[in-house]
Amino acid sequence: MQFKKITTAGSGVLGAQVTFHVAFHGYQVSLYDLNEEVLTKAKARFVQLKAIYINELNATTQQVDDALARIAFFTDLSEAVKDADLLIESIPEDPAVKKSFFAQLAQVAPAKTVFLTNSSTLVPSRFAKISGRPEKFLALHFANEIWKRNTAEIMGHKNTEPEIVKEIVQFAKTLNMVPIELRKEQSGYVLDSLLIPLLNAAMNLLVNEVADAETIDKAWVIGSGAELGPCAILDLVGLTTVYNIHRISAVRTKNPMELKKMNYLKENFIDQGKLGKISGQGFYTYPNPAFEQPDFYKAK
Repeated sequence: MQFKKITTAGSGVLGAQVTFHVAFHGYQVSLYDLNEEVLTKAKARFVQLKAIYINELNATTQQVDDALARIAFFTDLSEAVKDADLLIESIPEDPAVKKSFFAQLAQVAPAKTVFLTNSSTLVPSRFAKISGRPEKFLALHFANEIWKRNTAEIMGHKNTEPEIVKEIVQFAKTLNMVPIELRKEQSGYVLDSLLIPLLNAAMNLLVNEVADAETIDKAWVIGSGAELGPCAILDLVGLTTVYNIHRISAVRTKNPMELKKMNYLKENFIDQGKLGKISGQGFYTYPNPAFEQPDFYKAK
């Protein structure tokens, strides 16, 4: 099957990136979100992405303008998906929200539409049955800053048609992504299975008041040679996503440490509108965060 018309659902940090990137690579994209207010915010993100693609990918003004012209905006799911070959979901990392969305989607999407979840922690088998098309349901996970961190983690479940998996691998390649194909389901895929323990360790150090964000990041970057520290990565991921992950874990496990991390994020960041890089403030202030200053990692 050749995918031509793509629907994306969710216009948050990563959803907006996926939408613009797919359009940049020549696809017609229908972006669905709940209301005009969030779509207006998405349009502002696309303006930012246009500048980024020009500056970091050497794209022309014509190319980014054409990409934006290929995106249509919808608040009606049935209209957004009515002729879609492929749907990529990037809605909040909440199982109940995703289940409700896929149940609704199953009622309005054409039989031909392949469903992809961009979940970072939830495996596709969790939603495959409710989607009404388990054989055409799988995960395609993108890393934040998709244009340069161009991995595409592809994970089916036991009932996903192997041919569909192959088609998604080829689709990822058309987006200039490096396909990372998993052999079996794994929460966190490959990247987050490696990354999440680091971010959890950083959160533990923070909430237990062992060290502050800058100290943690200096220790990691200087000691490991990494490009970014874990607190800078948390800002990049978006603190709303991080909060939701800890909130769900706290509710499910009743783990006191997860509850402590949830409350720490809520009180110090979420309630204050400090959502990370996207809002201009998180552990650092943007643009020009402290860790980008020439002397940040030097002895003083």
